Amino acid sequence: MIEPMHTPSLLLVLHDVAPPTWADYQPFVDAVDALGNVPITWLVVPNFHKHNDLHDHPDFRQRLEERIERGDELALHGYFHCDDGSPVNNPRDWFMRRLYTHEGEFYSLSREAALSRLHEGIAMFDRYDWPLQGFVAPAWLMSEGTRQALRQLPLSYTSDPQHLYRLPDFTTVDAPGLVWSARSAWRRGLSKLVSDEREQRWRQAPVIRLGLHPVDMRHEFSRTYWLHTLKRLLEDGRIPMTKASWLALQSQDRERAA
Repeated sequence: MIEPMHTPSLLLVLHDVAPPTWADYQPFVDAVDALGNVPITWLVVPNFHKHNDLHDHPDFRQRLEERIERGDELALHGYFHCDDGSPVNNPRDWFMRRLYTHEGEFYSLSREAALSRLHEGIAMFDRYDWPLQGFVAPAWLMSEGTRQALRQLPLSYTSDPQHLYRLPDFTTVDAPGLVWSARSAWRRGLSKLVSDEREQRWRQAPVIRLGLHPVDMRHEFSRTYWLHTLKRLLEDGRIPMTKASWLALQSQDRERAA
């Protein structure tokens, strides 16, 4: 396992970025921009739920290009962000694919199916000349076939809720993350309790990720939490970075230490 070495950092990550979720994020992003230079990693879905092909949304693509110009990072976040895989055939899969989430697109894909969608996603980034280093599976769920596919592609990293993984060898980098379940009031309340405890536990962690979702932005309680937490971590001296930039910095530190 790689041990990160540098000034404590902060990674702000927006999940499920697509034309229909922009309205959820825009007020929050405006508030973040008002804080100064806080780079954001945007997890972009090429065709959200099969009804929002980015090819058909030039205005939204322009917004993303403006974010790149600001120094933000775009990462590939699935392709459709919905689970259209083979039928559920056992209790564990039923729980993961029907109760835990309906959006684990890469949870059950074969290597060939995962490669096909990943190639399509990479081709979309290439079409618009968007730099691409990272892939994050929807709900962080990846089949073994997906892992095999990622080993064959020119991507630098993937992640789960508490780690980043350097590709192609899946070298583990500790990168603890705060994330909420905000679909109901009791979930939001529990998420805050858990996040407050984790933030205290991770005070000395080299990096903390904030993983936001569109549903978080639809409730004042969760939206306010994320903005206040971001401000507090910045005031504590954490340096805001994109995921790709932070990983590059760790590589530089390792090379200097070698």
